[in-house]
Amino acid sequence: MAQLGLSIMLIFLVSCSHKSNLKEAIPEIISYNYDVRPILSDRCFNCHGPDARKREAGLRLDIPAEAYKALQEHPTKHALVPGKPDQSELFRRITSKDTSLQMPLASKNLPRLSEREVAIIKKWIEQGAVYEPHWAFVVPKKQVIPEVKNKQWPINEIDFFILKKMEEKGLEPNEQASKERLAKRAYMDLVGILPTPQEMQLFVNDTDPKAYEKLVDRLMAQPQYGERMAISWMDIARFSDSHGFQDDSYRSQWPWRDWVIYALNKNMRYDTFITWQLAGDLLPNPTKEQLLATGFNRNHKITEEGGVIDEEYRVQYVADRTNTFSRSILAVTMECAKCHDHKYDPILQKDYYQLYAYFNNVKEVGIESTVGGPETYAKNPRMLITNEDVQTTLKFINRLDTNKLEVSIMGDRDTTRKTYILSRGNYDMPTTEVEPSTPAAILPIDKSLPKNRLGLAQWSFDKKNPLTARVFVNRIWQEFFGRGFIKTAADFGMQGDLPTHPALLDWLAVDFRDNGWDIKRLVRQLVLSATYRQSSVISKEKLNADPLNIYWSYAPRVRYSAEIVRDMLLSSSGLLNKSIGGPSVKPYQPSGLWEMATSGRGILRNYIQDTGQLLYRRGIYTFIKRTVPPPSMMLFDGSNRDECQVSRYSTNTPLQALIMLNDPTVLEASKALADKLLQQGEAPEKIVEKAFTIILCRKPSQKELDQLVAYWNETQKSIKSDTKKIEKIVAVGNYKQKTHNLVSLVATMETIQVIYNMQEAITKT
Repeated sequence: MAQLGLSIMLIFLVSCSHKSNLKEAIPEIISYNYDVRPILSDRCFNCHGPDARKREAGLRLDIPAEAYKALQEHPTKHALVPGKPDQSELFRRITSKDTSLQMPLASKNLPRLSEREVAIIKKWIEQGAVYEPHWAFVVPKKQVIPEVKNKQWPINEIDFFILKKMEEKGLEPNEQASKERLAKRAYMDLVGILPTPQEMQLFVNDTDPKAYEKLVDRLMAQPQYGERMAISWMDIARFSDSHGFQDDSYRSQWPWRDWVIYALNKNMRYDTFITWQLAGDLLPNPTKEQLLATGFNRNHKITEEGGVIDEEYRVQYVADRTNTFSRSILAVTMECAKCHDHKYDPILQKDYYQLYAYFNNVKEVGIESTVGGPETYAKNPRMLITNEDVQTTLKFINRLDTNKLEVSIMGDRDTTRKTYILSRGNYDMPTTEVEPSTPAAILPIDKSLPKNRLGLAQWSFDKKNPLTARVFVNRIWQEFFGRGFIKTAADFGMQGDLPTHPALLDWLAVDFRDNGWDIKRLVRQLVLSATYRQSSVISKEKLNADPLNIYWSYAPRVRYSAEIVRDMLLSSSGLLNKSIGGPSVKPYQPSGLWEMATSGRGILRNYIQDTGQLLYRRGIYTFIKRTVPPPSMMLFDGSNRDECQVSRYSTNTPLQALIMLNDPTVLEASKALADKLLQQGEAPEKIVEKAFTIILCRKPSQKELDQLVAYWNETQKSIKSDTKKIEKIVAVGNYKQKTHNLVSLVATMETIQVIYNMQEAITKT
């Protein structure tokens, strides 16, 4: 109830904040990008924007030359007359009281412009109605480090930009978080598992001024770093262990995941990391590792259903790769131009199919085999991984068996497949032939580059490409701060959010690009900043002034991802299997789910739970069947991997509490930790204190300890005579307890469950 009340209060505060914005002073200099374009985009571009098919009255307002010229239906009038709002038909229409003239038309069901919005448009016209290129399509420049009043707070360049914005808004940064909370934050963000009490104590007792810096470097050198950083890339790459669609049979793509973890651990340059995944097969004399990397673009859904139209699905696969590239590397909604010109961004349908042409030459078919025939765990083109490969060139692959292992990879045909614009996006309605090319509005491609995926990769990392570095930096910031500079991480276009800190975004993008696309260096900059080290305590004043933490005046409170919630449970209980890589595993899940959703064909008809140490592998290795994804992960907003996803939704529902109270993994973790602590033979107060410290990485307050001990005593008293209930609780999970006092075991288990259910246990604070 308390959380619900807080949520309602936040919604109210945000609503009030939005209303107060209407009374904000009009900027002295009106910016088209930041003040005017959002208004035009929301109210005008649907009828007077880039999409020629939807354009009305021949008026286009997103291009200055079109907006300034005489109106098609009224040759003596102009939509915009720079310097003269009274002579500008746009201004006259948005202020008109005549419902037949006022814009937007009532029939469009769009709200009228507010007084503030009208005033902005008027002042913009008075100042010359100057257009600016869309901010995201302008090459970033290294910004000057701003001057700030509080010169003691900044630790690195990031902090100057953040503090400057805070000072402009009358905010002050929070004090640094306690060493315990800071260490827990770094562990969970960098390796995704909790520190042990011994590791925590070593850090707390380290008086070296660079103790935190040393901790960060030590964590980033651990192999678990690659696992933690790979989680979001699995969503982007739509990695799963099944093909998808109705039959949804098994695929053996997990060696590609092992490569991603390996590449991130060895700090492969971002340009190399992406180039190998886009076009490793097109590099001169490609190695098996480079070929394996191209599995990125074969992770899409693939049908095995008899009776489908081969070309329809092949076209669908090409479209998926096109959409994934544009969403993940460019953060542009290219898919909106598949059927028609983009309605908001300067992207034509022709642009879409020119980009599509890069991915249209893959040597694949729409349907390769059906489940009724021989099952293929990897589709052509594919690569065989042998035991010799694993012992020599692909040592990073954690292969536990000697069976035949194949992985889908990229590989082009010997002859070029022609690409056509598809009318309304229909596979069987080709129109005009097009050649591979890139959207001119972003960056015209150098004609000397090869017209293949390798050329596209080189274009992506051209110094003049305005998007690639910005998009990645924004996404990495999102990883550590809960939200990017641009909240719409998959859309840097006209309808996407504007950056909250444009100067810092550009500074980081250029710095990242000019320093060798070094991912670990970028991550290190972020987590060593004073901005990252802040406490997450929110004062009433800050809650009123910055309820959504747009200015990062306090550390964000962000719930851990589904995979990390699992890892927290396993690492705190001592159950965690720390082996890196290998095939996906099937942990506990409710019985009958796969059986209810199966077509009755393929080897994934029945869910066969793993046993032994395989039950305790990290969340990133959980088996993802697209049609029936793991329910506990889905309830914590995990991805079913149907398509490229660059940021997850974040919800807070009662079902999440039910998972933390009833899921076998939670119960088993509680049992394992309780058993370990009881074997030490200490008093209940000491056992509860130790459990609290292990899970939350801090000592409990006396009040917290007293309440938990009281709960322990109450539970022991109530359970003492209920033998059947004791046996039922203790029977959960494969872990076999060594403690003989089952009453104390259950009391400790249930007390630990209370701690696991604290918000602090599953939230970065």
